[in-house]
Formats: sequence, structure tokens, C-alpha cells
Amino acid sequence: MTLVTQERLSPNFNDRPEPVRIDMLVLHYTGMASTADAVDLLCSPEARVSAHYVVDEEGQVLCLVPEEKRAWHAGVSSWAGVSDINGHSIGIEIGNGGHDFGTPPFPEAQMKAVETLCREILARHPIPPRHVLGHSDIAPERKSDPGERFDWARLARAGIGVWVEPFPIVEGPSLMPGDRGDTVAELQFRLATYGYGVEVLGVYDAKTEAVVRAFQRHFRPERVDGVADLSTVATLHRLLEAV
Repeated sequence: MTLVTQERLSPNFNDRPEPVRIDMLVLHYTGMASTADAVDLLCSPEARVSAHYVVDEEGQVLCLVPEEKRAWHAGVSSWAGVSDINGHSIGIEIGNGGHDFGTPPFPEAQMKAVETLCREILARHPIPPRHVLGHSDIAPERKSDPGERFDWARLARAGIGVWVEPFPIVEGPSLMPGDRGDTVAELQFRLATYGYGVEVLGVYDAKTEAVVRAFQRHFRPERVDGVADLSTVATLHRLLEAV
């Protein structure tokens, strides 16, 4: 039985490239004052953006684009060497004002619906756990959604995506913007190994800072500052050991 409670076809989609497998699931927040306004935008031909599904705060699920079609939700993005994320993914917009509206919590009814919808999608498509992503993971320099308040651990307990217990925040050496050397290169290599779009240059540049912030939002949300402290680095090590 499908969870979808309503359909409203957006004009903003096209065919997926052939041959292609749907092997990514990307979660967003709407980042607008209301979910209704977000749906109107996602269905506006002028906006040229869309998603396959929208989940509102009450847990109602709206389908905007059929899964077999290519919705326009990712923008300029990359993951594990793939730059056509839209061609490979299914996108879910979660009704939430996000950082511009005080990072409100995600209600229980909404999270339950997101969890159920994700499980339905995973049952239909060969999406590996490490390809269940936030928009900030695939576009770290542009996006911060679904944000550090989103409960990734809950989804992982339901068999959706990957989660490891974050290493505690403790005092110790950190890597930060401007740093250079082999230790920075190792950090970049490990982030790229997981899938983040960062080059191994040995320079802690603005892209690396953005990627570290994205990693923290997803896997170490207690502190999101773009600084690779001991907690961040150790959590990344745990993550790579788990996949």
C-alpha cells in the first residue's frame, strides 16, 4: 500500500538518462514559511524546481513527480563521483522552515511518514545505505538542509541510511581553514572515500570547510562549525569502518 495521500503533477521534470539506476535518495527541507507555498513553487513552471514527494508537518504525503521521471531537486551537486544527481535519485521535500525560520523541529507525525516513505522507496530501488543523503551532503557549499535537527539516527534504526554514534566532543588538536599538510590531505581523502565531493589537495580551503560542515550536520550535529576537531575526525573514522 502506498503512503501517498495526494497527487499534484509538477511540470518540472524530464526523462532520466538511459541506462541509469535509481541509486540515491536525497532528503531536503522546504525552507519556506509554509509547506503550501513550497508546493506552489515546486509546481510553478517558472521556478524550474521540483521533487518527487513532499511530506507536510501532519504527515501527509504529496506526489509531484513519478519516480521513473527525473525531478529537478538537487541542482549543482555531486556524490561519489556522480554529478547528475537528479538522474540517479529520488528527492523528498520535508515541510520545514529550516535555518531561515529558526530551525523548527520535525513533528512526530511527519518523521513517521518520512520513515515509511523512505522504506517504501528503498523496497523499490537498489539504493545503498551510504546513498541516503541530505541536500547539504551533495551540495555542501550551497545548501544546509535538512539540517542538524533532522533525526538521521532514527532513520538508520529503521534500516534507512547509515549512522554511527558520534565521538564525544573533547579538547584536542583540530584542523581548520588555512591549515596545510598530510593530515589535511588524509581528512580530505577520507571524506572523499565516503562520497563527499572534495579534492585531496592538502589545503584546508573553503570547499573543505563546507564539506566538514555538511558532514557535521549529518553525522555530528552537536556542533556544526566547519572545524575538523577530534570528535569530527573520529566520527568519520567510525563511519568508514561501518560501511
